[in-house]
Amino acid sequence: MTIDDPNRALLELMVKVSRELATALDLRIVLQRVLYACIQYVGGESGSVVVVDDQGQTVDAAIVHGKQFHDHKTHQLQDTVDRGLAGWVAQYRRPVLIPDTDKDERWLRRPHDQDGAAKSAICVPLIARDRFVGILTLVHPTANTFNEQHLEFVQAIADQASVAVLNARLYAEAQRTARVMSALAKGAETINSSLEMSDVLQRILDHTMQALQAETAALGLIDLQSEELVFEAAAGQHADYFSKVRISPQQGISGEVIQSAQGRILYASKGDPIFEESKALKDVKARAFAIAPIQVHHKVIGVLMAFNPADDSFDADALQVMTGLGNLAGTTIDNSRLFEQLQNAHKHYRELFEDSIDPIFITDWDGKILEANRQATQLSGYTEEQLRQTNIRNLHVVNCADEEISFNKLKNGGSCSYESELETSEGGKLPVEVHARRVELHDSDAVQWILRDIASRKDLDELRNDMTSMIYHDLRSPLGNIVSSLEMISVLMPEDQTLRSMLVIARNSTERIQRLINSLLDINRLEAGQKIADQNSIDPVEIIREAIRDVQPGAKARQHKLSNRALSVLPLIWVDVDMIHRVLINLLENAIKFTPANGKIDIGAQTSADGMFVNFWVRDSGPGIPLAERERIFEKFTRVRGKSKVSGLGVGLAFCRLAVHAHDGEIWVESEEDKGTTFWLSLPVAQRRSSGTIKRQTGRLTFKPDHQE
Repeated sequence: MTIDDPNRALLELMVKVSRELATALDLRIVLQRVLYACIQYVGGESGSVVVVDDQGQTVDAAIVHGKQFHDHKTHQLQDTVDRGLAGWVAQYRRPVLIPDTDKDERWLRRPHDQDGAAKSAICVPLIARDRFVGILTLVHPTANTFNEQHLEFVQAIADQASVAVLNARLYAEAQRTARVMSALAKGAETINSSLEMSDVLQRILDHTMQALQAETAALGLIDLQSEELVFEAAAGQHADYFSKVRISPQQGISGEVIQSAQGRILYASKGDPIFEESKALKDVKARAFAIAPIQVHHKVIGVLMAFNPADDSFDADALQVMTGLGNLAGTTIDNSRLFEQLQNAHKHYRELFEDSIDPIFITDWDGKILEANRQATQLSGYTEEQLRQTNIRNLHVVNCADEEISFNKLKNGGSCSYESELETSEGGKLPVEVHARRVELHDSDAVQWILRDIASRKDLDELRNDMTSMIYHDLRSPLGNIVSSLEMISVLMPEDQTLRSMLVIARNSTERIQRLINSLLDINRLEAGQKIADQNSIDPVEIIREAIRDVQPGAKARQHKLSNRALSVLPLIWVDVDMIHRVLINLLENAIKFTPANGKIDIGAQTSADGMFVNFWVRDSGPGIPLAERERIFEKFTRVRGKSKVSGLGVGLAFCRLAVHAHDGEIWVESEEDKGTTFWLSLPVAQRRSSGTIKRQTGRLTFKPDHQE
């Protein structure tokens, strides 16, 4: 086109350029048409159009030289925008005319400047709707060819093309967004189709390689213990290099991505430090490299990598796709971990459930059996299928004191324990101890019933009861004869000191046997709920003196120092004198038995703070009672498993507790290992018995006068 009539020529140019650009939306086509228009209507041999986004990053470009379009890589175009003439225009947003490139320092020599001759160049910004969208450059091989009119024409083309370039860029961005969303949606569908960790990792890598057309992908997760980045899986040509490689999360590109939670794209051609943090990966030939954080709940748990795409250049949307896949991977990996934990917990529960030595039933709140372990089927004789069709109440009688109240207690996290009988498939009945509590099963409330077979214990209890009955009935009468005979011998015996000493030993031994027999009788009577009938007032100091007198020979034999600390005047107590006398003797004999030779034993009494009780204590200097044994020592036939083995039936303390409680009193123990033990018991005073009632409430004794509500 001639420019003899500048105004007309400019108008015609704008019309033609507008017509050519109006029919195109593809960004690459728009750019090519802009360059053709410049070369055709203005002149020149080569040129370029570089398109940038709103952040100034290169999006696309068209480069022509000698009427041939040249391939380019997106990451290489950024250098064009950052340096030289194009960089100056991008910075100042002003057009530039260079008549002679040899005389302008802004011109940088390009690889295609083979002849080294001076050229003429025009460079103008592309601005549409106040948005900088790119740079248009036109070059003529001869210096001083372009002038101000040519610059005006190029600027006119740029002004006309800017809107078309912006529209084409937005259209391309929309298409890229759609591709990204489609890739992520497909990725979500593919990745989330499994919860098995190994399968999940493989699906993530396969989809990453497919979405980015990369030859290799790798995935590393942060080890919670060592805090190192451990590559758990890799796929593609270089997958073997990544097998369990560990990298410090504070070093290199991986460390930057983990710390910043921002992805990166790097190119070896630009000298980017790819894999410099790991010697194990130094042989990986990475020409182009993309890395994104794997995040869950706004926390980075690892990184996702892809490298060497098909043309060694990632698309503009590659980082967005990688970031999206990293977020998807984080959620899926977290779900997979939770699934594994749930599976392990369920497996552990099933192992405990099936391997339990006790029968276990799981029921709903109506009692319908949902599950039963192996022991439940073996003990009951029913198959698991038969048990699922029955109710727990058909197998045993629920012996809770108030079933409705007890079930409400279970729903609130409490428990219920009782003894019952399990009805077997053969019609038999097995004594069981039942423990019921609330559990969660498959996200719903349920009741767990543990039935412990106590047939052996019942048999043993029966044997003990038979033995107790035998001791009481079969030994009491002969023992009575022995006592009577000893009394007669003491009257008829001559005054011989040696014989008298032997008689005292025989009398003390028979009294000790009598106390044991009477204690066994009292245990049976008190356990049966019989009340104490014979109660009288007695001085606590006096009953302590009598107890000391009866155990003095035993204390003397072991060279113990036995001290009476009950020296003050105390109120009378209302008790069965013989029973409480035996209680104190039991406590003193225990102290003598467990205290090493030459030990110290104290017994005393004092009035309680409210004056309603007298508190007795027996303190020894023995080895103490282990903490685990303190709750059991008052149980019948129980002996403390301490450092030294002692003999006995294990009924003394059981009798003491029953006797004290029958008097509306309380008994407890304080002990520290290797520092001794103190037994305390409280008994009501006699003078208050006629004016009120003594009750035990929450482990303490209280007195309520009759005239109060």
